[in-house]
Amino acid sequence: MSTGGVRKHRLQGMRQQAWMTPHLETDQPMPSTPAMPPSLWAAVTPAGPKLSSLKGPIQADVLVIGAGFTGLSTALHLRRAGIDVAVVEAAEPGWGASGRNNGQVIPTLSRPDPDDIVRKYGAAGERLVALIRDCASILFDTVREERIDAEAEQSGWMQPVHSPGRMKIAERRVKQWSKHGAPVELLTRDEVRSMTGSDAWYGGFWNRSGGHVNPLALTRGLARSVLGRGGRIYANSPVTSFRHDGSRWISETAQGSVHSRALVLATNAYTGEFSSTLAPEIAREVVPVLSWQMATQPLSDNVRRSIIPGRQAVSDTHRELYFARYDARHRLITGGNLLMPFRKRERMRAYVAERMERLFPQIGPVTIDPIWNGYVGMTRDFFPRMHRLGPDAFAWAGCNGRAVGLSVALGRELARAVTGTPVGELALPLSEPDPLPAHGLVRRLAPLTLGYYRYLDAKEI
Repeated sequence: MSTGGVRKHRLQGMRQQAWMTPHLETDQPMPSTPAMPPSLWAAVTPAGPKLSSLKGPIQADVLVIGAGFTGLSTALHLRRAGIDVAVVEAAEPGWGASGRNNGQVIPTLSRPDPDDIVRKYGAAGERLVALIRDCASILFDTVREERIDAEAEQSGWMQPVHSPGRMKIAERRVKQWSKHGAPVELLTRDEVRSMTGSDAWYGGFWNRSGGHVNPLALTRGLARSVLGRGGRIYANSPVTSFRHDGSRWISETAQGSVHSRALVLATNAYTGEFSSTLAPEIAREVVPVLSWQMATQPLSDNVRRSIIPGRQAVSDTHRELYFARYDARHRLITGGNLLMPFRKRERMRAYVAERMERLFPQIGPVTIDPIWNGYVGMTRDFFPRMHRLGPDAFAWAGCNGRAVGLSVALGRELARAVTGTPVGELALPLSEPDPLPAHGLVRRLAPLTLGYYRYLDAKEI
């Protein structure tokens, strides 16, 4: 891959800096075949299928760019329908956000509530709300149907409220999601205390359809399902550009090309990370924000009986989220962030350990290890973006921290879109790309919003 077509990244020593994900640290170009970044998930998940890179020209009915949740779900649904599909991935399945996230399966968006979505998108918004409502069930049903060992637990997702004034948020969300048929329930402070083992919250709500997974295991399992059904996946082959020649889509990599009738771009926060020419307008409408994930050491049976005993996924109403859930080895998986960039790992361990001990005093001294990170694709209004790129070509970006369930569900919709389902029947409210002015500056300054979020979180609302 030539450096001329590759966006420059500050990645010097990525393989030596064991827990780092690509972000701006040096002026070295991104490696064309980056190693899987170490994480808890990489340490405990069986290796993915062996895949070759794309060499020479190939034909496909549908090309999917990106082998994360969205791309692989799209390919799986296409193969279930007997449609020829090729997936081309810049690194390997799960290398990006799909293999590095916390694994919480959350059947809501982070900020817009159902009424906001319908108000903005009308009938298409109604369909999107229904898809979001069902996205966790779609994911867990897919895991069961494909027999994917993803450490999946459909134990529910809970959003505790961090201040008395914020109970109105829980009440509003329960009212709106109930209207749309979601299995939600308002929780009192006593109920939240019983379900979490903490006095830190003032109530909240929960959705019984949510839960959590090992995200890398899910990604690799989806890849095996696609291959097992006759799909093709090419790894370490960044697509640098695509164009429509009037009859077919032509997508280029360093050593090959794909000619396809239809195309799905499923690269989300990593759209501009390997090539500045792939889809620059879409890359600039999303701000990749680094999200740090970490795990405690396995907790004892006795401690687990008093801390989230029902093993729900928990993420509260702080803008700087307090979140936690168990993995299959009884570690609490949590995360956080810091304003200043120096000694971030060491400071992060102390900062999050103090938070966990404050939320759950019965946990005792907390050891945080390992720590890893990856990008979350944020949009300016917290709405996801869906686009028609041209004839039989679609894309989406902007997960805003809710990618696990939504991405898998959107794969079904994108598969329907490229096989002839009218747009008026899809949960895809389409819009034109809306790139941010001064995107590079916004991206550099985005971490500073954490300070403002902390200020707002400290206020009574």
